[in-house]
Amino acid sequence: MSSSNLALLIEHFLLRDLRSLRLEVEAYADESLIWAQPPGLPNSAGTLTLHLAGNLRHYVGSVLGGGSYVRDRDLEFSARGLPRQQLLAEIAEAEAAIEATLPRLTEARLAEPYPEPIRGYYIGTSDLLLHLAVHLGYHLGQVSYHRRLVTGDAQGVGALSPAELFTARPLGEPPAA
Repeated sequence: MSSSNLALLIEHFLLRDLRSLRLEVEAYADESLIWAQPPGLPNSAGTLTLHLAGNLRHYVGSVLGGGSYVRDRDLEFSARGLPRQQLLAEIAEAEAAIEATLPRLTEARLAEPYPEPIRGYYIGTSDLLLHLAVHLGYHLGQVSYHRRLVTGDAQGVGALSPAELFTARPLGEPPAA
């Protein structure tokens, strides 16, 4: 089974954004602030991390990849105070699910309907994977904002560098074909 270019591109962006999520979680000097809930923000960085990891482990790793992970979405939003290392382990599990699943997807598989309905809708597999990538980016921005707000540290963590884009080449090198 040969992988599709689209699946590899989505894999690249999911892994890039999960690496950025890891950097954000690691950047909290005071680990307890990961769970802070300032007025007006409905979710802490810890909650969003659990949600993102659970989301990807379920939709990619279990449903598409045949993994054994069983998602507890309610726990993603109710758990509090878990140690940073546990959050980083959840991110690593999401990365492993992506790395084990997406390289195996073919163009034909991407064109098929996703194996389970999503909130009452049948969705194409490629559409759902793109949605998951955008969803991750959306919440990654919320985590970055949360970290800056609760720590008072306006510095970025080096996330989303143009050098990490799939086709990026240093000046002087020919563009990718």
